[in-house]
Amino acid sequence: MTKTLIHRAEIINEGERFTGSVLITDDKIEKIFINPDDAEIGPDWVKVDASGMLLLPGVIDDHVHFREPGLTHKADIFSESRSAAAGGITSFMEMPNTIPQTTTLKALYEKQSIASKDSVTNYSFYFGATNDNIEEIKAVDPHTVCGIKVFMGSSTGNMQVNNDKNLNSIFKESPVLVACHCEDENIIKENLKAYTKEYGEDLSFEYHPQIRSRKACLKSSSKAVTLARRHGARLHILHLSTRDEMELFRNDIPLSDKKITAEVCVHHLWYNDSFYKSKGALIKWNPAIKKENDRKALIASVNNNKIDIVATDHAPHTKEEKNGNYSKSPSGGPLVQHSLTIMLELWRRGEVTIEKVVEKMCHNPAILFNIEKRGFIREGYKADLVLVDPHCSWEVKENNLLYKCQWSPFTGEKFSTKVIKTFINGNLVWDNGTINDSHPGELLIFNR
Repeated sequence: MTKTLIHRAEIINEGERFTGSVLITDDKIEKIFINPDDAEIGPDWVKVDASGMLLLPGVIDDHVHFREPGLTHKADIFSESRSAAAGGITSFMEMPNTIPQTTTLKALYEKQSIASKDSVTNYSFYFGATNDNIEEIKAVDPHTVCGIKVFMGSSTGNMQVNNDKNLNSIFKESPVLVACHCEDENIIKENLKAYTKEYGEDLSFEYHPQIRSRKACLKSSSKAVTLARRHGARLHILHLSTRDEMELFRNDIPLSDKKITAEVCVHHLWYNDSFYKSKGALIKWNPAIKKENDRKALIASVNNNKIDIVATDHAPHTKEEKNGNYSKSPSGGPLVQHSLTIMLELWRRGEVTIEKVVEKMCHNPAILFNIEKRGFIREGYKADLVLVDPHCSWEVKENNLLYKCQWSPFTGEKFSTKVIKTFINGNLVWDNGTINDSHPGELLIFNR
């Protein structure tokens, strides 16, 4: 039996802030001491002096691409789960557009097997929808599969579900949450054709938000909401990017009662389209980063609870792949090592409260996906915890990146808070620059 006492931390949990201590026994939180002086420290306990530190629940990222299997020259479950732990992420949910795609139960089980050996964080995998795998979708286990991923915009292979009959079947028959990437492919194709005709093949990255336009986003998101309402489906729309789409969501009922929920990613909360001039391919994501008034509307929707979750859409590519021109440079970039830090910087700027950061990155993913005993600092829950130094200035440099791709759009950025320690299932996995990858994470369990 291992006991660890995190002593005299400022605990941020369930809308409250207080100085207290947390006792971890093996993989669980055994006791929370509201008064840290009540913690009588046993002779064999490991004591962590957390004075001046913030103690948060571990971040649960519901949207990552770790590229394994088949694309491991970009990233893999081992490398990216280590990066996630360094950023305070203790659980992830990974997307199905790998090679092979996670569109069969066999492929799903193979991914789970890889993660059971190689992931240092807890994990779950989305099952991918296609135009012809409805019977496999109906067979997924709701207790171990986070959701069904539907690409209602462009994707690789046959993962773009663009047939209305098939979409209706998925929304009607899925035994789990349906998570959608919403961009209208026809609008995007028309825009790309028009911009290429006007400006030539070598387009500026500044045209990305006009090509993958707000109209393309709103049309597709509206269609997903219509389908969900028609079938009473549980819908979660991913990486929202526009002010217009916020009208699709409610904030007048508790999250646990919502059937249609919303996610935003950190890059859409940090950047606006003025950054394309300096960052170019490094901030080319789908959906595109849009205008400052969109960014502000997304921040407002985090604060007013129209948006339920803040995630990353972590999607690394190699430097060589990103160095191509607009048409050849793939969309996506690495984010898991810095997402919590970014959100805490927005807290420092006064754009969000720290309680809201914890709510959207830790509590709400647990509520929305019905995750068993994670996402909160509660007695009896798994000891997934993060210690943050709120007064530690540091700079993102290539030599402190853990991503396999070894680049970040934030290289050169200076932050004022730093993740110091990350505990996963009671194990100290990240310790201020040192990572212990000897303890595999666990498969997430969903109470459905």
